[in-house]
Parts: sequence; structure tokens; C-alpha cells
Amino acid sequence: MADEEGRLSIVVAGAGGAGCNTVNRLASIGAGKARLVAFNTDKKHLKSMNDSVERILLGASITKGLGAGGDPGMAEKAAFASKKLIEQQVSDADLVFIAAGMGGGTGTGSAPVIAQIAKDHGALVVGMVTFPFALERARIKKARSGTAKLADVCDCVVVIQNDKLYQWVPNLQIDKAFALADDVVAKAVAGISHTILEPSLINLDFSDVKTLMDGGGLAMIARGEASGYARAEEVVASTLDHPLLDVDFSEASGALFHLSGGPDLTLGEATDIGEKLTARLGDDCNVVWGSRIDDRFDKSLEAFMVFTGIPSPLLLDPDAETKEK
Repeated sequence: MADEEGRLSIVVAGAGGAGCNTVNRLASIGAGKARLVAFNTDKKHLKSMNDSVERILLGASITKGLGAGGDPGMAEKAAFASKKLIEQQVSDADLVFIAAGMGGGTGTGSAPVIAQIAKDHGALVVGMVTFPFALERARIKKARSGTAKLADVCDCVVVIQNDKLYQWVPNLQIDKAFALADDVVAKAVAGISHTILEPSLINLDFSDVKTLMDGGGLAMIARGEASGYARAEEVVASTLDHPLLDVDFSEASGALFHLSGGPDLTLGEATDIGEKLTARLGDDCNVVWGSRIDDRFDKSLEAFMVFTGIPSPLLLDPDAETKEK
């Protein structure tokens, strides 16, 4: 929890191979003051983590460090067996991001357990997960079941669908495409964390984020970037037309907007972009936003939006395809 000086504690936890890759990516781009933890049943994969990442082997006595073999049930047991180790990492956190890939073994099975433990200790818990390609039929049902379990215990679950990723970069090599998904999640987490923890042009207030995410259900994410003379209009268009946001967000119950720009970013420009990005939202939509000056952006902008309260039953119901038929 927040210390005597009121500083918040943020933990980013990667569960399973995909989640650990996301945390590793976050370590390389900078996580600010957020603490990074990798949870996995695969000891070999943990050894590949960045030195700044805390590494926790789940269920060593169950899996012998060889992974869960694609079995969420085994991964769940491994996580429960390592409850004390998990508690040591998340018990003092105010905000816990849990990154995982749904549809496999360790991430699907352990992420809900980690989330529940963090929730039991009073943290705001936000899941950040990737969803399998439609052609991965066996993984889809496991992913829906895992996402449903995670949504039951998290305050909010942000879902990135790999099929939408393909629409975004169809000609990119598959390993680079998955790295891009890691990058989207990592940058969103980094942006939110930096803006909460560090002085910015416009700071996100943690209590506002908590109000937005608490009970936010399923959420979708969008990313946009632009540079040049018309960058304000272009960053709005590239964000709202982003393939990862192929849903009707006009009925969203909440929206979080984060803008990054160089030293030339003004308060007026940030406000104008924020108004345009939220113009299609309803009057009752709870909107929180922040804006950060980052010297790495030279006359360019990068925007992230998270829309909460998005109805998406196909991502939650394991028997959705059967019912449709």
C-alpha cells in the first residue's frame, strides 16, 4: 500500500510465457517506479528475463520447473501451491497489472489466482491479456474460460485479440507481430504508471483511475501516433480507427486516455485532442486522462485509450460457438 509519504505501489505481473514476455518488454522500455514480476512454471523461460525483473517459479514441486504442458488446471494448482510467494510480491501493492496470454497453460490457469490474491490484499487489479487467433480452435475455448475467470476477480480486463493484430500488421513476421502486441500492452502500462507516479503535464489521479476501473468489466485498447503539421487530427484518427478497437465504444461506461509528446506539447493541444477522442462517448461515460512530456518524442505524439464496460460475450462464454449454431 501507499507509504507514509503517499507514494503508490504499482506492480506489473507477467503470468506464463506471453505475460513474462510483456514484462520483459516493459523492462526494456522502462517501467518507471513500477515493480516488475515474472510468474511462470517454466524455469528455463524465467532465466531469460531481464535482470530488473523479479522471477517467481510457480509450483516447483508440481511441474518440476518444466512448464504446465498447456494445462490451465495444472497451472492453477501450481499457483495455489505458491500462494505465499505470490503474496510476498503483491500484498503491499495499490495497483496490480496482470499480463497474460489466454489459451495456453500457465497464463490461463495462474493469472486468475494471482489476481484473486492481489485483490484479497486490497489492490486495484487490472488484467491485460491477449486472445488467440480464431483458427486456434482448441485454445479459443480455454481462452474464453480463462478470461471469464479473470474477469470475475479483476476490476477490469483489457483484451487484445490476435485476429485484430493481424488486421493491423498482416505482412509482419509472426514473431514481430507478437512482439508488437507485447509492445502495445507494455507501453499502455508504462504510460499509465508514469502518469500516476511521476509529475506530468496532466497527472492521472489514482482515485479517478480506481473509480474508472473498479467494476469496469471487459475493456478494449487502442493506440495511435502522429507527427508533423496535422498531428493533432492524425493522432485522433489513428487511435479511433485502430484495428485493435473494432468494437462500438460509444456505449462504453468509462474511458482512460493517455497522451505522450515531446517538449513542444502544449496544454491546449492535449486538451483539444482529448475532446476529439471522447466526442463519441455518452454523457454518462466516466473519462479520466493524463498527458506526459517525454523527450523521446521529437515533434510527435502517441495516444493510448482504454474503453471499459465493453459488451463482448464471445470472449467470455466457452460455449459461445455451440450456442450460436
